[in-house]
Amino acid sequence: MRGLRGLRREADRRSARRRTTAGRAALTLVTVPAVYAWLSRHPSLVDGVPALFLGLLGLPTALVARIWVLVPIITGLVVPVVFRRRYPVQAFGVAVVAGALQVLTDTVPVGSDLAILVLLYTLAAYRPRQVSVPGLIVCLAGSAAAVAVWVRGLAVLDKFLLATVIFSGTALVAWVLGDSMRYRRAYLTALEDRAARLERERDQQAQIATAAERARIARELHDVVAHNVSVMVVQADGAAYALHTDPERVPQALAAISHTGRKALAEMRRLLGVLRSGDERADLAPLPGLDQLRELVEQARHAGMSVSLSLEGPPRPLPAGAELAAYRVVQESLTNTRKHGGLGAAAAVCLRYQPDGLLVQVTDDGLGAASAVADEPGHGLTGMRERIEMYGGTIQAGPLPGGGYQVTARLPEAGPAPIAAPAQRTLDGAA
Repeated sequence: MRGLRGLRREADRRSARRRTTAGRAALTLVTVPAVYAWLSRHPSLVDGVPALFLGLLGLPTALVARIWVLVPIITGLVVPVVFRRRYPVQAFGVAVVAGALQVLTDTVPVGSDLAILVLLYTLAAYRPRQVSVPGLIVCLAGSAAAVAVWVRGLAVLDKFLLATVIFSGTALVAWVLGDSMRYRRAYLTALEDRAARLERERDQQAQIATAAERARIARELHDVVAHNVSVMVVQADGAAYALHTDPERVPQALAAISHTGRKALAEMRRLLGVLRSGDERADLAPLPGLDQLRELVEQARHAGMSVSLSLEGPPRPLPAGAELAAYRVVQESLTNTRKHGGLGAAAAVCLRYQPDGLLVQVTDDGLGAASAVADEPGHGLTGMRERIEMYGGTIQAGPLPGGGYQVTARLPEAGPAPIAAPAQRTLDGAA
């Protein structure tokens, strides 16, 4: 028991230490960005620290030399450092004037002269080369003049080497560092702009894809609802008529209505499943294809329509999307026949595999466009055209000279060309 209690106490101590460490890390993550953001909003306060340091470097020399001359010069060198980020050109100009006065008055060099290098770095880091290069030339010329004035006992060659190594070399290094920082800052800005542009393009592509998906879902819903509801309407009309003439057929018609309604609900559930959130699993069924045309035709026959289905040429595989487009063309055409063809309208569905692709043709002998004019214009033909054109095909729809209506859709070749010669046969035996 004592050993178990000791293990528990040790586990509690470790857990407390972990919580303390996590709390400190979280406090650091919160505090550091806040402090950095505050410092970024107050650059003058940040630059005031090096300015104070540079002023203190020149103070000992000013106390032992001509203080009444050095104090204004040190002030002219140090104060511009505080405003170097906001006004880099003006700050550099003020410091250059102070340095020129220092040389002209033959005042000894002080530690505050390093402010010239800081301001030259800032000029190269925040301004283009058209501005910073003249500043570098001014610093090099000032270095040569300062060496000539301050060092009189050396030979000309020694003065040249001193000006090149100590003064001009440090000025050149400061300019190179500032120019490199400017280039790096411009490169990072370009990367940020590119990332922002790519993000906007990604959002635009997502909006385009969303619009396309909505259009696809709208077409699917239209096809499913229009087809199944039209079948249910025909069955309901037939049941109402049979209620007085042949009551024994009423249960059959009602069963067909129930079956069609359940099928419509299942297909709508499949389509609406793509709109659900990611944590919900949609019960998705396979998309219909040409192998389900027989079931579509049988459904139309049960609704009281005379439909024939024929195939010409050996079948070839098509992409799932192309088969769905062909299936929807037949489905929408049969729906239009039921809606606009009138009572007793018959339809003929023909699939013709040609050497250059597939031809889908649906012909009926109903009233055709004459009945459609009286109705509200729908989106069926537009949806069929969008589906077929999506796969590089064409579609034609219109009334026939002798009466009736015909829809002809052509899909380009998507599979290997057949070897056998085309042969015509009837799938269901209907003429």
